[in-house]
Amino acid sequence: MGNDGGSIPTRRELVREAAKALTTTQVKEVQTEQQEYAWSTDPISRKPLSRPVVSDSVGKLYNKDSILEYLLPSEDSAGKAEAEKVLDGRVKSLKDVVEVKFEVADGKMERTNGDLGRTERWLCPITNRELGPGAKAVYLVPCGHAFAGSVVKEISGETCLQCNEPYAENDIIPILSIVPTDIARLSLRMQTLREKGLTHSLKKGAKDKKKKKHADKTASVVKVEEDLSNEEARKASKPAKRLSLTSDLPPPSKAPVHASNGIRNSATASLTAKVLEEQEARNKKRKLDKTLFSSNDQTPSMKKSGDFMNRGFTIPAGAKRWN
Repeated sequence: MGNDGGSIPTRRELVREAAKALTTTQVKEVQTEQQEYAWSTDPISRKPLSRPVVSDSVGKLYNKDSILEYLLPSEDSAGKAEAEKVLDGRVKSLKDVVEVKFEVADGKMERTNGDLGRTERWLCPITNRELGPGAKAVYLVPCGHAFAGSVVKEISGETCLQCNEPYAENDIIPILSIVPTDIARLSLRMQTLREKGLTHSLKKGAKDKKKKKHADKTASVVKVEEDLSNEEARKASKPAKRLSLTSDLPPPSKAPVHASNGIRNSATASLTAKVLEEQEARNKKRKLDKTLFSSNDQTPSMKKSGDFMNRGFTIPAGAKRWN
């Protein structure tokens, strides 16, 4: 627009009034609205709170069904991401929540302006005052019974007034508190419990599988190194032994044992058998020679012969000799 005889508005003319900070009354009204919504509606499913109701480590209230649906595997990635944003990593299992046990009044809550919040009236079992945005309420861990904050503060004791279960002073959890000191105390409490390996419900937390596997692997490696070092130390302290004659021999083989020599080594056995055969052949030859030239031999010798021309022949006794 322009050149039509009109004027161009400036920022000062467009922004008549600057943004003003909220007054104390307006801040309280906003907080009251937030508290009413938190006391009546589940922040995950946006459904009215109905028993059983559970609470996390900072005192927020949820329907137990919503927590179960969040913990179960689901294909709804958008809903899962929104629930994770609400929980902010405080809930990883049912051990991270505690079921809050409220005393329910006989009558129902009166709702106007089409409010679809919870219809049950939750009361303190001691004072019969209604627990909600206008009154400070707490519950005890691990039993989960809810009371007015003034009751637990004024009545001294370390056991629940309804079930007589013991509790520690640090295990008094304010419900939907907006006081900075309460928020800081709850954060410090959870940090201390994690260091001890505990959850919000004072139960042992699930161990990390990766850390456990890494710890087991490291322990096995350390054990192997210790065994090796102990073996080396034992060998070093043991005196050196002299080699015996049997250690120089080759290892025993699985060759069959010969009945003649009883030697297990095949090469040595064959050589020994060959030597024994040659020796036996020589002995047989000697015996044969001795038999041929012995005195009992019927063959006449050269000494008994008168002439070598007739050697080997005998002259009959009745024969005449030529002179």
